[in-house]
Amino acid sequence: MSFKDDLDDLETAEDFLRFLEVPYEQRVVHVNRLHILQRFHDYLNADEGIDRIDDDEALAERYRLHLTRAYHDFVVSNAIAEKTFKVHKDEAAKAANRFVPLDQLLGAPRFVG
Repeated sequence: MSFKDDLDDLETAEDFLRFLEVPYEQRVVHVNRLHILQRFHDYLNADEGIDRIDDDEALAERYRLHLTRAYHDFVVSNAIAEKTFKVHKDEAAKAANRFVPLDQLLGAPRFVG
């Protein structure tokens, strides 16, 4: 079986982490498993050279790198801050559009001279 065939059998974040030998803390994965997998998927999709790797060992190392990076994103941050899913990105955009600087509310400052 090839590396990609082995990947087809993996289902959970823990499966991927164990298979790719990425050390992890269960408490981080428990809270962020879908976010980790989505970020891992995003990193793989952004890796333009990955499709040209034909050696299973080199491909596994590239996958390991991206999964380690995805996992680490949620060790040092959280799902809301990372905006992994569209719903988080949409909410962040709405919040940014609701902000009105105080000087706009009060009007331009007037100086009497």
